[in-house]
Amino acid sequence: MDIKRNNIYCKRNIGMMMDLYELTMANGYFKQENAQKKVAFDVFFRKNPDQGGFSVFAGLEQIVEYIEGLHFSDADIEYLRGLHLFTEDFLEYLRNFKFTGDVYAFREGTIMYPNEPIITVVADLIQAQIVETEILAQINHQSLIATKARRIVKAANGRPVSDFGARRAHNNDAAIYGARAAFIGGANGTATVSAGQYFDIPIGGTMAHSWVMYYEDELTAFRKFAEVYPDNCILLVDTYDVVKSGIPNAIKVFDEMKANNIESKNFGIRIDSGDLAYLTKIARKMLDKAGYKDAKIVISNSLDEYTITSILSQGGQVDSFGVGERMITSKSEPVFGAVYKLCAVENEGKMEPRIKISEAIEKITNPGLKEVYRIYNEDGQAIADLLAHKDEEVNMENVYRFIDPEKPWKKREFVNCTAKKLQRLVIKEGKRVRDPEKVTDIANFVKEQLSTEIWEEEQRFENPHKHYLDMTKSYYEMKMNMLDK
Repeated sequence: MDIKRNNIYCKRNIGMMMDLYELTMANGYFKQENAQKKVAFDVFFRKNPDQGGFSVFAGLEQIVEYIEGLHFSDADIEYLRGLHLFTEDFLEYLRNFKFTGDVYAFREGTIMYPNEPIITVVADLIQAQIVETEILAQINHQSLIATKARRIVKAANGRPVSDFGARRAHNNDAAIYGARAAFIGGANGTATVSAGQYFDIPIGGTMAHSWVMYYEDELTAFRKFAEVYPDNCILLVDTYDVVKSGIPNAIKVFDEMKANNIESKNFGIRIDSGDLAYLTKIARKMLDKAGYKDAKIVISNSLDEYTITSILSQGGQVDSFGVGERMITSKSEPVFGAVYKLCAVENEGKMEPRIKISEAIEKITNPGLKEVYRIYNEDGQAIADLLAHKDEEVNMENVYRFIDPEKPWKKREFVNCTAKKLQRLVIKEGKRVRDPEKVTDIANFVKEQLSTEIWEEEQRFENPHKHYLDMTKSYYEMKMNMLDK
C-alpha cells in the first residue's frame, strides 16, 4: 500500500525505545523456546482518568507507523553488543528483524471503557514482546490527553478551546502529539506550529506580554499589532492593568481602526491573569458600551474543566479559552495506566487462553482471544459492551442472555438490541491494511459518538453512570473454569 503521509518518525529510528527487559526476555526466548510460536497480547486499562465515565482512544496511527518501520540499525546492534547481555546469534536476529504479525484495534477515537482489549497483538513470541513499550507509551499519552481535552471541551459548553500547552509539555513529542490528542478530544486548534504542519490541525495565536513590554507604552504596542494583523487583532490586556489601561487602550485602537474603515474579521482582547470571572464581566460591559459587541474575550492561565466550570457558573463572559499546562499534562491525573498482558499462547496450532491472577480483583485479566461488541438499544444508544470468544456467534435477533461478571447470579438479557464489533484488523503480516485517517475525521468521530451514542449520564463529571462490560455465557464460564483450576 503506497501511502503519502507526514511521518515525523521518518528521520529517526525509535526501534530501541523499549524497556531493557523486552530485549532480555526476547534473548531468553530466542535461546530456550520456539521463538516462532504465536502469542497474543491485549492492551487495556483499568480505570478512567479523573473518576470519569469514559476515555477516548488515541495514538493508533503512531503505533501503526512504528510497527511498520520497526528495525535495528548497525549502531543499535553495536550498542547492544557492548552491554554484554546478548548472544551474537540473537543480535544477528535483531539485525534482520521485521514485524510480521497481526494487530487488531478499535478505530482511533472510539469511546472506550476499562478492562476491554482496545488493541490485540498476535505475532511470533519475540515480535509481540518487543513492541510492548512503544505501544503503551503512545496509548497512555495520547489517550490521556484526548480524554482530558474532552472534559475541558465539555466544560466550555460550546465555546472554542485551543491548545496553548507546548511550553509546559514534558518535551517536544509530548507537545506535538499532545496537540494531536487534544484536537481528537475536541479542541478547536493549537498554538503549536509543528502540530499544525504534521497533522493539518488549525493553528492560532495572539501576542505575548513581551510584545507589549517592548514598546514604550501599551497603546503603541496595540497600535503596532493592529497595523500588522488587522484581521487577527486579539490584544493582550493584562500586562499592566486590565481595567484602567488594557481595555481602554484596546478600545482606542478599535476606534482608530473603525475611523480608518478597517473592518477586522477577528478582534477582541485576551486576559491571562487575575480574577477571570470578574474581569471578563467588566470587560464585556466596557466593550459593549463602546459599541464593540462583536469583540471577543479570550482567557487563558491555568485553566481546566473545573476552573472553566467555575468561571462560567459565576457569569464569566468568555468567547473562547486557551488551555495550556493542565490539558497538555493532564495535571489532575497524569497517568493513564494502560497495560499489555499476555492472553493466549499457540499450542499445536490452537491459541490457548492465559490468565493473570492477583489478590487484587481488578488485576485479574480476561483470558484468550476475544471480540468486543458494543450493544445498542432501539434508539441507537450504547447500553453496554460485551466480551465474547473470538469465534463465538453473537446473534441479537432474539432475546440474548448474557452474564454480568459483577453480579453473575442475576438473570440478564438484551432485548431488541444490535451488536457492533469494535476491534478491526489494522496490520496483517506486518503491513497496514487501512489508510491513515485524517485527524479531523477522528475528532468528528469522537463528537458523533458522544452526541448520539453515549449516555449523557456517563459524560457528567461527578458520579458518572458506569458503562457495563458484560460477557457471553460461554466466555464467562471459560474464565471461571480457568480461575477454578
